Amino acid sequence: MKERNSGKFQRPGGKWKPGGEFHSPRENQNQEHMNIQWFPGHMAKTRRMIRENLRLVDVVAELRDARIPYASANPEIKRLLGNKKRLVILNKSDMADPAATRAWLEYFEKQQIAALDMDCRSGKGVARFVPAVEKLLSEELERRRAKGIIGSLRVMVVGVPNVGKSSFINRMASSRRTKVEDRPGVTRGKQWVKVSDGMELLDMPGVLWPKFEDPVVGEHLAFTGAVRDQIVDTEALASRLLERLAADYPDLLAARYSLTAEEMAQPGHEMLTLIGKKRGMLLPGGEINTERASIAVLDEFRGGLIGRITLELPKDGE
Repeated sequence: MKERNSGKFQRPGGKWKPGGEFHSPRENQNQEHMNIQWFPGHMAKTRRMIRENLRLVDVVAELRDARIPYASANPEIKRLLGNKKRLVILNKSDMADPAATRAWLEYFEKQQIAALDMDCRSGKGVARFVPAVEKLLSEELERRRAKGIIGSLRVMVVGVPNVGKSSFINRMASSRRTKVEDRPGVTRGKQWVKVSDGMELLDMPGVLWPKFEDPVVGEHLAFTGAVRDQIVDTEALASRLLERLAADYPDLLAARYSLTAEEMAQPGHEMLTLIGKKRGMLLPGGEINTERASIAVLDEFRGGLIGRITLELPKDGE
């Protein structure tokens, strides 16, 4: 898998605006964003479950997608947690720009937010989880030892759909205890999983929030598969993604799809049509199957086949 740049981080073409969203050069050309919203009924139930079960746990592990650490942060989680301690996990770091991930970890450190990166599918970084939890709860653990209290640490695992919670728990438990599929909405009920004599994990279903105020957030969640493809125009979504990659990661995009600079300067749907043509994705009569091409582009981005890509960076000045 090709990496973008090594050494000092080179910020992709866009900049953060005061609202916190990431904008690429193409997004600054007054293009309209897709208005994507998804909040099925079971997510309202999950929100209640999180609130009701917080009293049962010592700490919350919030999984985020390392490619979109801002968009994959459910704003309601922070409100629900109150003073409960939290550990942010940037999952799928093997598919994210490594220099951008370092920038995010530095940002969290400055904000005094405990955070670490990992890839739950390969297991890279997972061994750092238990020490990170123990460090976060060091004072509480010391109080328990002084009182002679013996018991497991209890950790609630939360995150947006398809962020890798089940893969994380399976890796921690060294088993296949929770159902894993590469689509949102698989884990429907809470599950307690004992991962060692000293720790239990409470797996909560993936949850979004009722309305994405920033349309960029909705797009980024859809790019990574946190929103069901069935409710989205996949051709429009893939076209938007191609425009982002042409602006921020042109070398990776060109290498994957054999596109020239001139071809990448075209609107996203034109690039999508070219990709379908180059790959021989044709319908009867010779028409290019852009729907098939869009599915291929989205699947290849989500699988890390285009390269290590991060769509968001910490806000400037923080």
